[in-house]
Amino acid sequence: MQNNQRSVVVLISGNGSNLQAIMDYSVSGNYSVAGVISNRPDAYGLRRAEQGNIPTAVLNHKEYASRDLFDNALADAIDRFEPGLIVLAGFMRILGADFVKRFQGRILNIHPSLLPDYPGTNTHQRVLDAGEKLHGVSVHFVTEELDGGPVIAQESIAIEDGDDAETLAAKIHQKEHVLYPTVVSWFADGRLRLEDNDAYLDDRLLPESGERIT
Repeated sequence: MQNNQRSVVVLISGNGSNLQAIMDYSVSGNYSVAGVISNRPDAYGLRRAEQGNIPTAVLNHKEYASRDLFDNALADAIDRFEPGLIVLAGFMRILGADFVKRFQGRILNIHPSLLPDYPGTNTHQRVLDAGEKLHGVSVHFVTEELDGGPVIAQESIAIEDGDDAETLAAKIHQKEHVLYPTVVSWFADGRLRLEDNDAYLDDRLLPESGERIT
């Protein structure tokens, strides 16, 4: 691999709770967070990074005339950190096809549903409205299809009587904060790869639902 696969850049837009989990794991884990980039200058996650002595950069998308210009600037900012992996952690920008191709196989995202079910936003309320009994979280490779890249791993939770969107979000966050650093560590160890739009773990082709943790 051209870049150091144990070096990670995290992209954020907000609070950065998954960033914090990834940072915490890195202290005793097998990867390091080389930098944190936000498209929002007021993102609290930037403070988390600074408190952890991790370099940060801000690229305010509102200052760019087009998505392509923003994507190009973002890609250049990422390259300055020379990471092996790019981790989207609450990054609220859709990345264009050229950006994804530039970092093919090196971008991860986390999504609060059991993909391929419920891509997009507002997943907690949507699963409640649909009367589902099971909900969960997925980590997947990023491809040009929104929330459509190969799933790497999932964790599930039971939906209980009395659950609402807020309680489901809290339960899902707890799962995310364990699952995401785990998958990042798989990549850092060279166990995880994307090949021909399929995800492989330890040279084993993963099923559509990825590696089921629970």
